[in-house]
Amino acid sequence: MTLEGGMKCVKYLMFIFNFLFWISGIALIVVGILVQTKLNGTLHITSVAASGAPIVIIIVGVIINFVAFFGCCGAWNENYCMVTTFTILLILIFLVEIAAAIAGYVFKDQIRDAFEKTFNQTMANYNQSTNAANIDNLQRQFKCCGAANYTDWFPRTPNRVPDSCCRNVTPNCGDNTSADVIYQRGCLELIKEWLKDNIVIVAGVALGIAIFQILGIIFACVLMKGIKSGYEVM
Repeated sequence: MTLEGGMKCVKYLMFIFNFLFWISGIALIVVGILVQTKLNGTLHITSVAASGAPIVIIIVGVIINFVAFFGCCGAWNENYCMVTTFTILLILIFLVEIAAAIAGYVFKDQIRDAFEKTFNQTMANYNQSTNAANIDNLQRQFKCCGAANYTDWFPRTPNRVPDSCCRNVTPNCGDNTSADVIYQRGCLELIKEWLKDNIVIVAGVALGIAIFQILGIIFACVLMKGIKSGYEVM
């Protein structure tokens, strides 16, 4: 009777786990979309390592949602095959996330360099309507001007900056480059600060997901053993 109650508890704990796991998948999708719209929505980053990162986060979130739903069904129906498949998929996701974290650390300098190169290329082609809109949107969002600082615009637009550099945007406000009229800090520095500030959130979400996954693997293995042994857990 004690074993039966214990297995029943494991079944419901696994069901709760999968609900929390599903929420973590939603969180990853939201983080991926935010990064995608914040950066790639304003610059066309050509590097696969840089532009692909938000897409990978979104895909992992979608896969986690699918696996969580699969785990809920397996636990609720006490289906050994479904619970086993869920466990294998969860282990694979865990290994992929570890590999992705290592790759992100190894290629972090390449990602930063790719973003800086893309930003400078977009500035060089500012007169093209699409590039102008991308740069203007980014400078307004981050309240910045130029790559390193506002003087980066002078070789392209002598003694003036785009109006999107202005603190209060009005026609031809970029003609006045004084500090009280325009933002003088460069966008690259501010974007790096934004990424650094938000990496704590990403790391927290990743750590929480990793803990859920380890617990999920343990619960699933215990439930698999109980189902295989033929114990009644309903």
